[in-house]
Amino acid sequence: MKALITGSFDPFTIGHDDIVQRTLAIFDQVIVGVGVNERKTYRQDTQQRIEAIQRLYADEPRLEVKAYSDLTVDFARREGAGVIVKGVRSLKDYEYEREQADINRRISGIDTLLLFADPALSSVSSSMVRELEHFGRDITAFLPKASKKSKKVKE
Repeated sequence: MKALITGSFDPFTIGHDDIVQRTLAIFDQVIVGVGVNERKTYRQDTQQRIEAIQRLYADEPRLEVKAYSDLTVDFARREGAGVIVKGVRSLKDYEYEREQADINRRISGIDTLLLFADPALSSVSSSMVRELEHFGRDITAFLPKASKKSKKVKE
């Protein structure tokens, strides 16, 4: 079965990597869907985000990275994904993802699998990483090894 993992991945963090690795252990194929929302401002453009994730998984033939700008369930159908996988770090994440999963299933029949974050990574988020970077902090500890494209800044 093919699984779809979606997000803006701005940037793609060690928490995202953990969810991808765990999803690869469960499913035959994984698509990482890089969401494009014209109402959001991104740190990196879509192509940069896609290429960073592709570099990270260059040796994994079961994983594809693609951009999309429509409903996640429409993208999932188009790609032949049988399930959407989402990472959950907190109760707030859980409530949001549960509501999304309910609506997605209602309008498409596609189920969502929620994977709880590794407790050691539950505080890692893209917004937290962007905030640290904004204030000149070294963010490389929060990025997977192959995607360390952000410049290091000394404290």
